[in-house]
Formats: sequence, C-alpha cells, structure tokens
Amino acid sequence: MIYKNKIPLSYIFNELKTPLFFVSLIAIFTAVLPFFFSSFLSNIPISIATTLGVAISILLSYMINQSYERWWEARKIWGEIVNDSRTLVLQLQMYVDEGNQEIQNISYRQVCWGYYLGQALRKETSSKIPKRFLSEDDIKLVNDHKHKPLCLLSLQNMNIRELHKMGKIDKFSQIKIEETLASLTASMGKCERIKNTVFPAIYRYGLHTTIYLFVIFLSLSVAFELQHFMLQFFILLIVSTVFFFLEKAAFRMQDPFENIPTDTPITSIAETIESNILQLLGEDASSVTINSANKFYVL
Repeated sequence: MIYKNKIPLSYIFNELKTPLFFVSLIAIFTAVLPFFFSSFLSNIPISIATTLGVAISILLSYMINQSYERWWEARKIWGEIVNDSRTLVLQLQMYVDEGNQEIQNISYRQVCWGYYLGQALRKETSSKIPKRFLSEDDIKLVNDHKHKPLCLLSLQNMNIRELHKMGKIDKFSQIKIEETLASLTASMGKCERIKNTVFPAIYRYGLHTTIYLFVIFLSLSVAFELQHFMLQFFILLIVSTVFFFLEKAAFRMQDPFENIPTDTPITSIAETIESNILQLLGEDASSVTINSANKFYVL
C-alpha cells in the first residue's frame, strides 16, 4: 500500500454500507410491526437495549485493544527491520575493505529483501520489486524458491561465509554480521506469526450479532418511540453507525498485512530502507549497476 494520512471516505462507506442497509430495513420493519402486535410490543422496556449497549461497549473495548496491539506489534517489528537493515550495511562498511564489490551486492540484496517480505506477507503474486538490484543468478534462485525472503537471507549467509573463507573478514566480524542476519530472520518469523495467527472469529460474530439485537430492541422500546418516524430513523442510524464503525476498525486493524488503508505501511517502509541503504552507499536509484559474477551460491 501507499501510506496515507487520511482514509478515503469511499473506503469507510464501502465498509459500512451493508450493515447500515440492514439497520434501515430493521428501522422500517419495527416501525410497521406495532400496527400488528401493539399489545405485545408496548411492554418492551428500554433497559434491554441499555444492557446490550453496555455489553457492546465492553466487547468493543476488548477488540479494539487487542487489534491495536497486533497492529502496533507489526509496526514495531518493521521498525526493527529498518534498524537491522541499516546495521547490516554499516557493519559491512566497517568490517570489509573499502571498495569490495560484495558490500554493494549484499546491500542491494537487503533492499530487495524488504520488498519481497512485504509481498510474501500480503500474499501478492506480483509487485513492483526493484529487481535491478539483483544479479541474474540471484533472480533465478529467488524465482525458483517458494519462500523468497528466506532465499535472500540464505544468499546473504552464504555470501558472508564466502567472505570469511577468502579472508576478507575475520571470525569476529562474521559472527557480528550473522547476528544481524539472525535478527532479520527473527523479525520475519514474528511477522509471519501475526499473519498466520487468526484473531478468534467468535468475538466478531458475537459482537456483530449483539449490535443488531441492540438496534432491534432500541427501535422497539417504548421510551424510544418518537412522533416523527424520520427523526427516529436517523437517530437509530447514527447510533448504529458509531458501533459498526468501531467494530469494523477493530476488525481491520487485527490483520496488519492485508494491503488495505488501515494496515502497516510496509511498502513505504521498504522504500525507506532502500533510500537509507543507497545513501549509505553514496548512490541513488539511477546509478545502480549490478555485478553478475556471483556464481558460488548453491541452494
């Protein structure tokens, strides 16, 4: 997604149009119903709707809190990914001799890793991954691998091991860089845990049903009967809109990797990683050239 400060009103309308349509039908139905069952419905107290409203508030509070925690955890993980990506390049520049081509190759690979991870989390079949940062050998290996971000991390590990074998870095430097790669792997696993751990559906279905019951009992209660049907209709619509909006917000935030306006802006973060790494290398996107001589990888 492209990160936006404002959520489009059209998106909010599309999220709420179905429940508000059913609320409108309920309002019309309950307005007609008293003409046929006036003696029965005249005894429905508003305390039933009040009790349901309190229950809805408690459930909404719980769902919003849990959903925000999942969303915030995802954002913190991607913050760690940004820091580890910067650290990886800084370590390469510190431990490897200046001018070594592998500094550039590993850094470019890290740029692509952020995009590939975002694509994997969103289960996208295609995205605008800047493959110009990868050599032809790397592209072939990644395309043949089911878990593309893991494949890139494997290539990074092999590249570091090869640098150590060739005497370009010492054992201490190898260990420190591998610790950074291990942290990136852990962050990837945390994102996948959030993605694959489903928020209990019973909470949403129970809350959704309770809101409809609240609307029904509120519209039928004696204390809510107004002289003008349209006034009663709009009040019912406004009250239910607040509940449904909060319920939808909680539902959408619980899945931060779904490529919707409310999710974690991982594409924007991946672009930040790209910009930061290129700046550390003293380059810009238009000056990227790839050395395709890397042929020692075997997966």
